[in-house]
Amino acid sequence: MIRAKFHPDALAEFEDAANYYELLQPGLSARFVANVESALQSVSEAPEVWPVLVTGVRRRLIRVFPYALLYSVESDHVLVLAVMHCHQEPGYWLARASGAQLINQADR
Repeated sequence: MIRAKFHPDALAEFEDAANYYELLQPGLSARFVANVESALQSVSEAPEVWPVLVTGVRRRLIRVFPYALLYSVESDHVLVLAVMHCHQEPGYWLARASGAQLINQADR
């Protein structure tokens, strides 16, 4: 299993979405977080399985929720570039793909 790191903006998106779902319905954020963590685990176990969205960036859809993990496979980790709502403007996250500051999954 390869380690996962979050771009700071991706981590903020994850937290914002979880907060939104908690406001929408108490307890719904726990379901969202569990589904994101499950997707992250599957990406960490087999990062090359998920489809390429653009060169160097892959997409793993989140079950039940309209979100996707967008990530790149680095030499020693998976870099989560975005926890993207699938109805947002496409490509807003592209600038995150190079020279990014990293946050370890364990640090969040």
